[in-house]
Amino acid sequence: MPVLDRFFELSRRGSTVGREVRGGVTTFMAMAYIILLNPIILAGAHDVTGAKLTIAQLTTSTALTAAISTLLMGLVGNAPLALAAGLGLNAVVAYQAAPHMTWPQAMGLVVLEGAVIIVLAVSGLRALIMNSIPLALKHAISVGIGLFIALIGLVDSGFVTRGSGTPVQLGATGHLTGWPVAVFCFGLLLMIALYARRTPAAILISIVVTAIVAIVVNSVATIDQADWGVVAPRVPESVVSAPDFGLVGQVDVFGGFVTAGALTATVVLFTLVLSGFFDAMGTIIGVSDEAGLVDERGRVPRLGRILTVDGVAAMMGGVSSSSANTVFVESAAGVGEGARTGLASLVTGAVMALALLFTPLAAVVPAAAAAPALVLVGALMMMQSKNVPWDDPDLALPAFLTIALMPFTYSITNGVGAGVIVYTLIKAARGKFGEIPWLLWVVSLVFAAYFAIDWVGGFFS
Repeated sequence: MPVLDRFFELSRRGSTVGREVRGGVTTFMAMAYIILLNPIILAGAHDVTGAKLTIAQLTTSTALTAAISTLLMGLVGNAPLALAAGLGLNAVVAYQAAPHMTWPQAMGLVVLEGAVIIVLAVSGLRALIMNSIPLALKHAISVGIGLFIALIGLVDSGFVTRGSGTPVQLGATGHLTGWPVAVFCFGLLLMIALYARRTPAAILISIVVTAIVAIVVNSVATIDQADWGVVAPRVPESVVSAPDFGLVGQVDVFGGFVTAGALTATVVLFTLVLSGFFDAMGTIIGVSDEAGLVDERGRVPRLGRILTVDGVAAMMGGVSSSSANTVFVESAAGVGEGARTGLASLVTGAVMALALLFTPLAAVVPAAAAAPALVLVGALMMMQSKNVPWDDPDLALPAFLTIALMPFTYSITNGVGAGVIVYTLIKAARGKFGEIPWLLWVVSLVFAAYFAIDWVGGFFS
């Protein structure tokens, strides 16, 4: 298709329409859980007046904003990156902002966060910060994200749980038990076998087959539905459901500074901006690196446009009351299936838009079926570790902390922050000030404030 080839640079990036479609659908299936999980998180909290948001309206807002944001990324950024309500960011809104202000005011802070990110992107400052990070740390970010999403998959499937005497353990009892875990193991082994045989659409086929197996198992076995996680696999009673757009436009941009006070609102806004900024930065670098889109200097094509779309998505999340939207790390699942361009994002966005009408179908694929994709793609992203110069302590130490802290603290931002601070410290301690871009000094100070945010807030209060 010449028009698609020219617009999305398919041939230039070594892709095809078929690969992009498969990648886009795979990304959707890996992230569809957010349509159900984001409403649960936000609806589980109440604002300063005691008001709660409704699940039906949040479901519509979540799917709507994710669809529009992802379509924009495909058309404007031409990158295989999907966007949706960011986990972690929604927790900040629900449990740090809402208790001190009304829901519209909390969502107003999300709009301001997006506006700040857009300003940083349009001014070029955000791209400068990303490009100032050493190439070795960018590869480390890819590896760390790989471990992070693999851990997410293992935890969401129940393969790894919190232990009674250890931080984590195998299964719920120290051993693998339960049908959901068995279904996950089946899906992971199937996916590995198909991928090793170079089977086209190996990840997508495995998710579909495993979802069917999960539905069958759930229908014939006696299983606690909570063991499946957010999504319990079952044949839906209905296929179509009417969307409820009641939350769209319910936003008060500056009211939070009056209700909660300037200091509280500023601390929440700072947390949102920094988390959204660096979570997206790490994901963009990691997924782009895995897709082979990063050049020899570690630069991502159309970076300015990608970052601008990310900021617009955050603002739209506030306007729709779905919380801040950002680049989703599950985009790596689509890249693992072959996605290399924005055409995959168009497919993901289109399917997400369909989910507005077919939300019951989004409740068909359990974590046990989608999580194997995260584990396999995490393994593939680990291959980037060969690009880290482990024989150079100046780079190996910050790279290690970047990689380790992402899964160990369940945060991309924490890993990036630790790596940047330690890299700057090592270079300064060795007197190599000329190798430290001035922006890294600024970023290191910002991260130091971020890590000490509770102490800083308490000091000024």
